[in-house]
Amino acid sequence: MAKAATARRRLEDTALKSWTEVDDTLREIGRIDLEIESMEAEYNRKITDLKEELANQAQPLQERKAFLERLVKEFAETHKDGLDGKKSRELNFGRIGFRQSTKVILRNVKAIIAALKARGMTDCIVIKEEVSKDTLKKYDPATVEAVGAKIKTEDVFWYEVNRDKLVEV
Repeated sequence: MAKAATARRRLEDTALKSWTEVDDTLREIGRIDLEIESMEAEYNRKITDLKEELANQAQPLQERKAFLERLVKEFAETHKDGLDGKKSRELNFGRIGFRQSTKVILRNVKAIIAALKARGMTDCIVIKEEVSKDTLKKYDPATVEAVGAKIKTEDVFWYEVNRDKLVEV
């Protein structure tokens, strides 16, 4: 059995009936925004206060930990022979050791890149490729589609609340 075709109906009726109602609704949206911002500000203040309290309470512990770490490091550096030729040592409450760390220090990146290119060492250069949508949309639609992209133009609704006026009310 074939389904009967249903005709599309255009909605003529909306919940808001006048520009005055739209304006009143914008006022309510603005008030909601202000209330949310006030709540967020209060919570951010509380979070900041809690972080500060935590930092104050944890500071003596962090200082003690850093001091103990220095003691362990100093002992390990002066007693490397106790590692028995190994890089680390297993203890009851943890492990200590040394590992080789190699760093590359870059002083003048532009000059280094130029030197790498001159020597054919392009495998040392990282290039991040991205499509510039802002530049691409300046081309005509046929050219944009020829490269596999598409331009979509649409009317997008927007609104803004007059916050100054809202404060006055």
